[in-house]
Amino acid sequence: MDKILILDFGSQVTQLIARRVREAHVYCELHPYDMSIEDIRAITAEVHRIKPDCICFVDNCYGEFVDYEEPTQAGADIMAGSLIKNPGGGIAPTGGYIVGRDDLVELASYRLTAPGMGDELGASLSNNRLLFQGLFLAPHVVSQAIKGAIFAAGMFAKLGYKTLPLPTEVRGDIIQAIELGSADKLIAFCGGIQKYSPVDSFAAPEPWDMPGYADKIIMAAGTFVQGASIEFSADGPLREPYNVYLQGGLTFEHAIIGIMGAAQAVLDLDADK
Repeated sequence: MDKILILDFGSQVTQLIARRVREAHVYCELHPYDMSIEDIRAITAEVHRIKPDCICFVDNCYGEFVDYEEPTQAGADIMAGSLIKNPGGGIAPTGGYIVGRDDLVELASYRLTAPGMGDELGASLSNNRLLFQGLFLAPHVVSQAIKGAIFAAGMFAKLGYKTLPLPTEVRGDIIQAIELGSADKLIAFCGGIQKYSPVDSFAAPEPWDMPGYADKIIMAAGTFVQGASIEFSADGPLREPYNVYLQGGLTFEHAIIGIMGAAQAVLDLDADK
């Protein structure tokens, strides 16, 4: 029986990918994103030892350029992600990528375009320069985002909040989780992030229903590229324990300003009680 292992690095469509795979009568398992490159290397080696033709697929949203190696260098057969996240460097306006074994990338290209055509055609929307420029800048931009995440972890840990990862822990992606403990604090935090965003800073984020989520979601995303989570942004579901997920930051300086704004918004809420 064919089997596929999917490593989830935070994409909102990972469950959909798994469902589509299972609908094709192929067994697959989802494993969480919070594993190191060495974990991926160990898992893929064991999977391939047991079944050499098993395909290990990594959904690598938020994980690119965080470590010295990428999952495809550690045994993953194929990997996909978004260009409005890490590898787009905050410049790519749209798009996604697929990398890995030649035969698997070719099969994916046939599904995305047409059998026999593959990557010989497809819309580039005259954006190739922006895609390559974003990729060139991506390692530096990701380092800025990671520094911002570490700063947020340290600040909110000092304020008494649970943070994951901790400031000193090894990271597998750019996401910083902070447990805020109440809906009011989650809304205030996102409001503080939005207030110091370069776009739509006048707007006040409101929780709302979103497809694919069981709870209302609040998002702060004053980004130049709509939906670009390599830009400084935050979101979280309105359910206990009221975690907020902070990610991105084109510059460390902007991340510091936004994090301090979010912290002040939470502190002001406490002061009013």
